[in-house]
Amino acid sequence: MHAALPTFPFSAVVGADDMSLALLITAVAPDVGGVLVRGEKGTAKSTTVRGLTALLPPVDVVAGCRFSCDPAAPDPRCPDGPHTAIGTSSRPARLVELPVGASEDRLLGSLHLHKALAEGVAEYDPGLLAAAHRGLLYVDEVNLLQDHLVDVLLDAAAMGRSTVERDGVSVSHASRFVLVGTMNPEEGELRPQLLDRFGLTVEVAAPRDPRTRVDVVRRRLAYDADPAGFVADWQERESDLARRVQQARAAVGSVELSDAALIKIAEVCAAFEVDGMRADIVTARAASAHAAWHGRDRVTIEDIRAAARLSIPHRRRRNPFDAPGLDEDLLDQILGEEEPPPPPPGGGEPEPESGPGNGPSGGDSGPNDGPTADPVGGEDAPGDGPSEAAPERAPERAPAQAPAGSGGSTLTGAGTPYRARLFSVSGTGAGEVGRRSPAESSRGRTAGARRTPGDGSSVHLVSTIHAAAGRRTPGAGRLRVTPTDLRYARRIGRESNLVLLCVDASGSMAARRRMEQVKTAVLSLLLDAYQRRDKVGLVTFRGDDAELLLPPTSSVDVAARRLQEMPAGGRTPLAEGLLRAAETLRLESLRDPRRRPLLIVVTDGRATAGADAVRRSQQAAAYLASSGIASVVIDCETGRFTMGLARDLAAHLGAEHVAVGEVAAEHLVAAAGRRAS
Repeated sequence: MHAALPTFPFSAVVGADDMSLALLITAVAPDVGGVLVRGEKGTAKSTTVRGLTALLPPVDVVAGCRFSCDPAAPDPRCPDGPHTAIGTSSRPARLVELPVGASEDRLLGSLHLHKALAEGVAEYDPGLLAAAHRGLLYVDEVNLLQDHLVDVLLDAAAMGRSTVERDGVSVSHASRFVLVGTMNPEEGELRPQLLDRFGLTVEVAAPRDPRTRVDVVRRRLAYDADPAGFVADWQERESDLARRVQQARAAVGSVELSDAALIKIAEVCAAFEVDGMRADIVTARAASAHAAWHGRDRVTIEDIRAAARLSIPHRRRRNPFDAPGLDEDLLDQILGEEEPPPPPPGGGEPEPESGPGNGPSGGDSGPNDGPTADPVGGEDAPGDGPSEAAPERAPERAPAQAPAGSGGSTLTGAGTPYRARLFSVSGTGAGEVGRRSPAESSRGRTAGARRTPGDGSSVHLVSTIHAAAGRRTPGAGRLRVTPTDLRYARRIGRESNLVLLCVDASGSMAARRRMEQVKTAVLSLLLDAYQRRDKVGLVTFRGDDAELLLPPTSSVDVAARRLQEMPAGGRTPLAEGLLRAAETLRLESLRDPRRRPLLIVVTDGRATAGADAVRRSQQAAAYLASSGIASVVIDCETGRFTMGLARDLAAHLGAEHVAVGEVAAEHLVAAAGRRAS
């Protein structure tokens, strides 16, 4: 076996100032609540997180305790306790990685089945939350993790304990760790209520400065050529950073957080209209940690500014179509900074070798080497140099306009989305947990038992006992359960689906009011797909052909942007649109065979492009119907006299037919009220 490569040094990471700062703050004060790192692929997210572990101080543990109890203050409720005669051992802080496909049993722990069956002992087998205690828990692609697992680990991170009540096990143990999640927003967003549970968040992107990019490449090539030598070259800087983290951890509890500082924090959170009080609490903790990191004994304006930039942006995002970010001019106005902070003493930028990304964790500077910042209420509050510079804000989306030279095609914006009615796939699937169609799932109502375990399924105790009792002979003594007797719960819940929108963008749809109504309906369906954890794709057809405008993805905000930018005009190649949808679904079934598709065709039913357009569109619809693909036709034909073309299309597709004005859930409620009266 090959020896594992040494971890890339945290202090050698380039161009990730904000990410480095956020990770260091939560390393100094784990009660901040963890860090969510959002960014495109290839931006050193995982590399930086793994490098952080080497900076955490060693952990003294009670010898033999599976829950890493602190010998100085053992947990009185530790399942391996009580710890009376305590032996002590020391080990490095752990980095525990939670796989995307992990089950709830793997995260929380469960009944030790082998000992239960072989020895008749009901013993708890600890999970990853126990292993991560007093270390770092890392979740890569956290946005792909099942929502209930995200809830569980965020609860543990916030409360510092994990409680297990399942399968005859009742256990509570300490679980305090530095929580770090990374994600690529293009693969889907976390729900706002889950975003809020992360203490800090940071957006990362590849550096645009050529010199910085060159530095990134040089360091990576040097590491790949000689990992051990590269790590040795950075060891002194790593040791300096580790010492600073330990000093800041010891000092953070004594940092003064004055009433004036708390008032400023409250003013900032109120001005940005964040929900609840979590933002105020996290900002206060992060500001204290930031002050301790820089060797200050009281919180300053600059500490509050740095904390607010990391703790507030994700809490302002209330739906998937809100652009993340923070109005830093407003932040400076609230904090009383009319001008940007001055450069560090001596001017110029720090040398490339000064630390991770030339930023806040510079290994060559001690905790007291930064410029002196005045406490809250002083006349000036200078910054700590370039390491605290604000990240570039995402530009606001401009309203859609007709592109130059578009040959008459138009761009029409959508109105405010509404709550859409539920469209689902019939039958019972077995896809990823979601909120759309019925499916066998690890969550939901119990609907019997089976012999083979499913994903995350638990033991069905009653059926297991019945199986063992049926095998038992009279007078054989107490009941013994063997592995062949095990039965597993079969649960019926809801799954997520692939919702493929096939949208007619031809000239017959291009009238401004009609296209606005269509885009609003599609935007509402996208919002519904986001809430139900679906993947979405977008096919449009106009002129002579169809286009896959968005390949299937979990990022509905990307789909919304493509929809807003979608032009309209030209003939109606309906057959080409349906065939492109069919090919997209075929390819996606190979990539993700468990996820059932739902095709939603948004059209007025006309077919005018190419020879024999109507017949070819009917043949394409019949082909989709023979493939067993569940589909819905959203009829966009309006006016007093209609041709019923979309209804005919729905018949050939074997699809549900819905008028565009009936997509809103409120329409169903109103129609039910009319029928009742």
